[in-house]
Amino acid sequence: MQIPLTKPFLSQAVKDQVNQVLDSGFWTEGATTKALEERIGDYLDAQSTLAVCNCTVGLEIALRALGVSSGDEVIVPDYTYPATAAAALLTGANVTLVDVDPTTMLVNYQALEAAITPKTKAIIPVSLFGNPLDYNELHRLRDKYGFAIVEDAACALGARFQDKFVGTLADITVFSLHPRKFITTGEGGIITTDNKQWAEWMDRYKHFGISREATTPENLFTMVGGNYKLSNLQAAVGLAQMTMVQELLAERRKMATRYQTLLDGMPGITLPKTTANCEHSYQTFTVFVDDRNQLMQRVREHGVEVQIGTYSLHMQPAFRNHPRCRQAGELTGSTFAFNHCLALPLYPGMNEEEQDTVINTLRKASGAQPCVA
Repeated sequence: MQIPLTKPFLSQAVKDQVNQVLDSGFWTEGATTKALEERIGDYLDAQSTLAVCNCTVGLEIALRALGVSSGDEVIVPDYTYPATAAAALLTGANVTLVDVDPTTMLVNYQALEAAITPKTKAIIPVSLFGNPLDYNELHRLRDKYGFAIVEDAACALGARFQDKFVGTLADITVFSLHPRKFITTGEGGIITTDNKQWAEWMDRYKHFGISREATTPENLFTMVGGNYKLSNLQAAVGLAQMTMVQELLAERRKMATRYQTLLDGMPGITLPKTTANCEHSYQTFTVFVDDRNQLMQRVREHGVEVQIGTYSLHMQPAFRNHPRCRQAGELTGSTFAFNHCLALPLYPGMNEEEQDTVINTLRKASGAQPCVA
């Protein structure tokens, strides 16, 4: 593609950090991974931060730390990447899919409340594409019904709600460090929580169940756990990138604002709404278009890589046919988002000429009236 959808930030500092780990000979999880955890924790002002091998595993571990298991219910927005619901199903829990607001693509809070039952042990709201959730509303529902909030913040590192970072507003938050994210480790995830007991449990679980308090000369395994560590090699990439986190975020927000200005009033293009009193991270810049698939094909033919937003899970056989996954309501907002959401190129170093090419290609390919949610 002439203009890619995304590309990772790769500087000489990133290469130097990786080379330091290579030269050290200690490639598995160790001091560099710990430094990444501390750097992100300090940035967010989170009490506990754990690095794991990917975001999906992070969500699963978080639910297990809360004791979620067979017979429990977890509520998930229908419009999200399949990993959100899969993490809950892997614990043995039942999953309820609820609708999203078609203007923001975030969970519909009325639909969420209507779906709550006495078995609801946790919810996994998604701060989709870097747009923060309405945490005031989520906290109201949590306080009223007693469930835990495990936030899928895969795209929301650096986003804020009322001057507080995403990562400090849910009971447990999980970020992704996948290559499409502006801070990446290739594959990886970050879990944050202010609950020390949960953090200690998750730390043991991701290290095979090893006790950190053992006084014996050999390792003592006090629980059955897995191997969900993030290697020093991977962590080195993210650690170097975190020194530029503010600059990278400012660049994304500047490009997003320019996109919004250029797209304003363009026939066939509608912009999603952003949560009030927040700072979007714009991990992904999306628009609504009328005939998404046809427009996507035409734009790609002109050398500009665009992509669907994400998936409506009730349309996917893995969830539609799963015996422990149920659909709450008609999910019309999710269906609308799936059919009309289009992700535009946005990456470190993108210049105005490249943005103009994206806009001009969209202008040529789209001539329909704006779609209506």
